[in-house]
Amino acid sequence: MGGSVQCEVEMRHPRIACQIGIPAITAVGDVYPVFRIRARTESTLSATVLRNREVVQTLSGIRLPCGETKTVSVPGTLERAGGYEIRFQFMDPEGRIGYDSYYFTAYEPATAASKGCAVVYEGTDGTLAYAADFRGNRIPDFSHAGYRGGGRPIPDVAVRETLYPEEGDATERIQQAIDRLSRLDPDPDGFRGALLLARGTYRIEGSLSIRDSGIVLRGEGCGPEGTVLIAAGKSKRTLIEVCGPGEIAVLEETKRKITDLYVPVGSRTFHVESADGYKTGDQIVVCREGNREFIHEIAMDRITPRPSDPASTRQWSPFLLRFDRVITRIEGNRITVDAPVTAAIEHRWGGGWIARYRDEGRIAQVGVEGIRGISEFDPAVKDSRRDNGRLDREYKADEEHAWGFISLNHVKNAWVRDISAFHFAHFTVHADRGSKWVTVQDAATYDMISIITGGRRYPYFVSGQLALFQRLYVETARHAFIVNSHVCGPNVFLYGIANDNYGTSEPHHRWSVGGLFDNIRGPIAIQDRQYMGSGHGWSGANYVAWNTETQLVVQKPPTAQNWAIGHVGSKGKEAFAPREQGYWESFGTHVRPESLYLRQLEDRLGADAAGSQGEYSLEVLEGKASF
Repeated sequence: MGGSVQCEVEMRHPRIACQIGIPAITAVGDVYPVFRIRARTESTLSATVLRNREVVQTLSGIRLPCGETKTVSVPGTLERAGGYEIRFQFMDPEGRIGYDSYYFTAYEPATAASKGCAVVYEGTDGTLAYAADFRGNRIPDFSHAGYRGGGRPIPDVAVRETLYPEEGDATERIQQAIDRLSRLDPDPDGFRGALLLARGTYRIEGSLSIRDSGIVLRGEGCGPEGTVLIAAGKSKRTLIEVCGPGEIAVLEETKRKITDLYVPVGSRTFHVESADGYKTGDQIVVCREGNREFIHEIAMDRITPRPSDPASTRQWSPFLLRFDRVITRIEGNRITVDAPVTAAIEHRWGGGWIARYRDEGRIAQVGVEGIRGISEFDPAVKDSRRDNGRLDREYKADEEHAWGFISLNHVKNAWVRDISAFHFAHFTVHADRGSKWVTVQDAATYDMISIITGGRRYPYFVSGQLALFQRLYVETARHAFIVNSHVCGPNVFLYGIANDNYGTSEPHHRWSVGGLFDNIRGPIAIQDRQYMGSGHGWSGANYVAWNTETQLVVQKPPTAQNWAIGHVGSKGKEAFAPREQGYWESFGTHVRPESLYLRQLEDRLGADAAGSQGEYSLEVLEGKASF
């Protein structure tokens, strides 16, 4: 991959906050910012000033001598309200080009105080508007999460075969029926059909696997009188595995370097050194490097070792975040993708690149629905724990039984709905790293059985991307709604209740990015976890807690931000303090809109799309939570 022009740019303004994660706001009538620019090679600068994406003025032909610092001013004042972007293009004598942009929002002085939430508010056109920081980082559009990219109803797939309860182990009988569906030709929508398990109880001594596209495993309800699958025996396993044959294959020869010095959080557009060979509709990875300099900047090479076991604490190593995207537009070397990146791609920390990939290993249009899962366990196996540090409390702790109910891996456009889970040790649903465009909805988890320690009781677990988990009820979890390491958003937990918790819902470790906790009632923590686990450190960046309830911890990681908006309840106990606080607004009072995800979905696709997702209410969810 070739090089690009590099310049150091500093934005200055007496009233605009030039800090990562802080809204860059000023008033109509104010002056433009001033920029101090130092080029590492001789370059020529041109600039375009935009307001609400429309060009206001341009500058061109500004010479930047190598190694010298030059002050560049935009003439005039801010005549109208709106979101401003100043785009810079640097060209060296060999014709190589680099790009950089800076952002701020101008309000009318009389209306600035009436905006409500400063970072997300209703714009003049009736849709949500976003106040970015000076580098353009903003709360992302989370509405692309979910089946078929969000806003599409889950289909009702026609039944092609029906089974009924019989005595004995039903594993082979059900698996053979699934395999028979696999041999059918898919219809034009990609479906082979649904296997219906009629109401009643089925004893499963092994695991069930869906390995081909277009298959749905359906029961007749997740209540006690519906379809009940008993995970029998002492094997630690997942009861239902939905999994394609393998990972996507990145085409190394198609790599193109990103030439923007900074691509902000929430952006869908960036420049590459060459778009030759790419076209609209291409599936690509957008990769963001995290080099050793970045890890040093966020102090994750200096994690304090665990006092009781120093050897268990691992310092971080360089890593990649790989955003799975589709190209929607190409203009020269400027590429637009279908969903935003949720981590800033910054040249000084290694920059980023794109590449096409082959997607032969993922299956699609698959689902599990209408089933009650129960993991058999030995109730005589007990353990005890300190209850709030005062009393010993005995609990059921058998671990020789099924650990997971449903896993989804190497899938896209997949779903799980209308399920209930009892006694599993690890998870109810895990959207694993090879999953994309997944919806999990209308699910409940009860009475998890395991030792209460690490690696257990993660009922709704996200390791993939563009996943929507909605209308969920949980009891007895350690981390009810949890995101794995290095996970790329957007990912969403929407309307959920977690009761009788042994820990917090959270991004769990190692810089997962771009998650939304939207109308979640239960303790949440988005923070530096330092030596917890194996050196989990900064668990998540660019997360949003929106209209959450009970307890909340939100810290600001170096180089990024986390947002807490409309939280009602208390601030929870931080694992390690002091740390800089995230962006808190409207603490103690919910904000409008009630749901960020649903309003973003409405803005993007219309009211019908938001309405197709179903009914939402924490009170109704609490009332439906007992089976």
